[in-house]
Amino acid sequence: MRFLNGVKIKNKDYFKSSLWSDKNLAVKILEEIKILSRKASLLKKGPVNIMEVCGTHTMAIASSGIRNILPESINLLSGPGCPVCVTSAGDIDRILQLSRLKNAITATFGDMLKVRNSSGEDLNSVRASGRDVRIVYSPSDALGIARANPDKNVIFVGVGFETTAPLIASVIKTASAAGVKNFYVTSLFKLVPPALKILMENKAADINAFILPGHVSAIIGYRPYEFVPAKYGIPCSVCGFEPLDILRGISALLRQIVEKKPRLDVEYSRVVSKDGNAVAKALMAEVFSVSAANWRAIGVIPGSGYDLSPEYDRYDAFSSFGVKYSEKKEPSGCLCGKILLGVAKPVQCRHFGKACTPLNAIGPCMVSSEGACAAWYKYGVKK
Repeated sequence: MRFLNGVKIKNKDYFKSSLWSDKNLAVKILEEIKILSRKASLLKKGPVNIMEVCGTHTMAIASSGIRNILPESINLLSGPGCPVCVTSAGDIDRILQLSRLKNAITATFGDMLKVRNSSGEDLNSVRASGRDVRIVYSPSDALGIARANPDKNVIFVGVGFETTAPLIASVIKTASAAGVKNFYVTSLFKLVPPALKILMENKAADINAFILPGHVSAIIGYRPYEFVPAKYGIPCSVCGFEPLDILRGISALLRQIVEKKPRLDVEYSRVVSKDGNAVAKALMAEVFSVSAANWRAIGVIPGSGYDLSPEYDRYDAFSSFGVKYSEKKEPSGCLCGKILLGVAKPVQCRHFGKACTPLNAIGPCMVSSEGACAAWYKYGVKK
């Protein structure tokens, strides 16, 4: 028996799910994976640890039940690919400080409402206390609120990776050109390549290969990852998000391990080019300056974040309102930090599915729709 979305099904019916566009091809790739995984696990003298570093991949793997059809010799790990999850506890505290300012409107994506600080507070509780906290679907919505409320300071909670940064950069540039004076952004963006270096140097996780993010790579291209196999000898594959994309990527990674020829494969070549989106990258280079960033559980990674460039720093919410950073503790007993590093799985957390559920999330990995805990809980992942 196998599981799909937490439901037991017969093996022969597994690929009948609408998630699988080509059953015969899926079966063929899976057979390749079984053969290659046996050889790879012998070389590694144990399971092959493959980490995905994209929250959309985390959800795709869970929703399609890929873990349940892979051989036991393959161990899939969920890394720091969820933007809400990697926002440090100290930065959550700073966001909450801003949200309590008088004469302010806080605009945020919905996932950020339930991320708790070290004292158990979140934006939901701030809103319940009477502060003006609003959910928006894009940063341009936040700019619209600022234009409609010139007597209020509107603070947009900007978090995310290279995927969302260009859009927010565009809105900041628009605000500047229009002379909007009451719009601010928390620049809490993270860059993926520097985080990969930290993950590879963390021996506790023993990562043997990476499934690299498709969305981020569409922006930055695949050139920034070339150091991973070249310097660290770790196989990589830039993958799309269909179940077949992910299976192809896993097969390619195993083949690299078996052949002892680590390289950067691009399974998602229909979207990802070597140098990415030139317009988006130019926009980010204009509006942002590369800086150090605080990552949950990982700490400060040099060159892994964005501050606003001098031309646009008047829109920086933290500096404009004098809100300083201070380190904060993780929620008691929460394993989110270890999950992001690939050294723990959601089911190993004593809170998972008990005290911690999507309706009462203790840590951000259960809050965000792209968090590993939320994905495992929603789709009944058992291992």
